[in-house]
Amino acid sequence: VQLQASGGGLVQAGGSLRLSCTSSELMFSNYAIGWFRQAPGKERELVAAINWNGGYAYYGDSVKGRFTISRDNAKKMVYLELNRLKSQDTAVYYCAAPSRYSDYGKKEDDYRYWGQGTLVTVSS
Repeated sequence: VQLQASGGGLVQAGGSLRLSCTSSELMFSNYAIGWFRQAPGKERELVAAINWNGGYAYYGDSVKGRFTISRDNAKKMVYLELNRLKSQDTAVYYCAAPSRYSDYGKKEDDYRYWGQGTLVTVSS
């Protein structure tokens, strides 16, 4: 089972991007979704997560106030809006889902299904 992440690219510092995550295989509305990122030489970290219906969300300290996670279950999409981007936001961004009906966790091991990643590069 795969998730598909898209929307990465090259952007100047201070700019914005919107990442998208979808799946053609999962019953999307039954899954919480998390967005992780991994910068070169660093561990993968959770930046944002959202519960199955968008009722609540989590943000990492480094992105709080700049990134916004949302979802549209009718379209089977989860979005991550990246605003006021900084060079330290440069990373490969992955979307992931835990087991069906499970809430999101904050660790990689909490997630069962992963997308292929989309690269975000922020130039200073």
